[in-house]
Amino acid sequence: MSTEINIETNTENVKPENKLGTMPMTKLIFSMSVPAIFSMTIQAMYNIVDSMFIGRYSQNGLTATSLAYPMQLLMVAVAVGTAVGVNSLVSRKLGERSFKEADDAATHGLLTCIFSYLVFLILGLFAVRPFMEAYTQNQEVIDYGVQYLRVVLCFSAFSIVQVMIEKTLQATGNMIFPMLFQLTGTVVNLIFDPLLIFGLGPFPQLGVLGAAIATVFGQFCGMTFALIIMFCKKHEVKISFKSFKLNTTSLKNIYAVGFPSIIMQSVGSVMIIGLNAILASSETAIKVLGIYYKLQSFVFMPCFELNQGVMPIIGYNYGARNRKRMYSCLKRGIVVAVAIMAIGTALMWIIPDTLISMFGGTGELMKMGVPAFKIISLCFIPAAAGILLTALFQAVGKGIRSLIISFCRQLVVLLPVAFVLARTLALRTFGIPSRLQSCFHLCWLLRCSSISLKVILKNSVKFVRLSAYIALR
Repeated sequence: MSTEINIETNTENVKPENKLGTMPMTKLIFSMSVPAIFSMTIQAMYNIVDSMFIGRYSQNGLTATSLAYPMQLLMVAVAVGTAVGVNSLVSRKLGERSFKEADDAATHGLLTCIFSYLVFLILGLFAVRPFMEAYTQNQEVIDYGVQYLRVVLCFSAFSIVQVMIEKTLQATGNMIFPMLFQLTGTVVNLIFDPLLIFGLGPFPQLGVLGAAIATVFGQFCGMTFALIIMFCKKHEVKISFKSFKLNTTSLKNIYAVGFPSIIMQSVGSVMIIGLNAILASSETAIKVLGIYYKLQSFVFMPCFELNQGVMPIIGYNYGARNRKRMYSCLKRGIVVAVAIMAIGTALMWIIPDTLISMFGGTGELMKMGVPAFKIISLCFIPAAAGILLTALFQAVGKGIRSLIISFCRQLVVLLPVAFVLARTLALRTFGIPSRLQSCFHLCWLLRCSSISLKVILKNSVKFVRLSAYIALR
């Protein structure tokens, strides 16, 4: 009788096998990634439409938001980087079937949102005007940038909390709700953008300030939806502050992956700040760079979300010691990423003039942007493998190695060479000022390095196993 009771008790405590360890790999990757890719494509489309509205309202407004973009990227880097640390820890603990520790990691993850928000609240109150004044003397551009950044940063808590809940649920294999959270915020944003920018109907004409208000209101709606789902529905992990005790070990494990991820994603912000400084003498060049990065997000964001879909799979199977599934996931993920990047490259070469004209591009903007877009897009396909390798290192808790890859690629090589070329080359090709042309010539150098990538892809099985071996050492 007692034996039967014990059997029943043990059966109740054993959770069913997670799909991350059992589902066929190709099907699993698509089920994990497609919802996130779809939602991030919508998010990238919002970024484009938002800039299109601002560009049609004021070209100075477009310049201001282009200069403000790195600060926004920094906020996203901290939010996503910290959430990646939580995602990695939760997925590994689920793979180890340490469910209480997974719950503890998720709870500590929500707590870290307070720390992140305080940083950007301070920046929003005190740093935005000096930041804008460092790049331009145009007072209208400065005022627009201050209006936009102050609202976005001071109300950044909405975005930070939403991202944390998204990544926590993604760690369990739930990709549908995170997609719906993002769609909610994006749709609200797209509705209110033109209403508040141009003053349609009963709404006041607020211009660039209206775009910022629409942004944070969309984020508020997305966060509210996320909190309701997180606390009102049953999930494989549970966030609870009942009898909560701060665990420094949990925080350490989160930031062991999260901090390198923050730095790695912040590197992109620093890189754009550096390029803006190099191009500061030409507002048209800054607009081209700003438009490019908005369009680039339409290509790179799906790859980053593919990354987030792949990472829990690798992390779970790493925790379960199933290396075969890790290798399979990484290899197939690289193939999908290359396909996405190839589409992006084709668009930059076939219709660059159409893409630029969406932002109210003038003849000078078009003349400068079209050849620049074609040149810089050549680095898209080589970037695919690098993006997926960061997922491998982050998933197994080796975030520092992921950081080294990103740091070398974006800062150690690119910015110094851009600085030197911008001051030494006096050529004018396609009518493009030498500074802008010099920066985008860097992509040819990066393209040369893709020769090694071709060799890697021809021997993809050996390459994937070697990468996994390095990550697991």
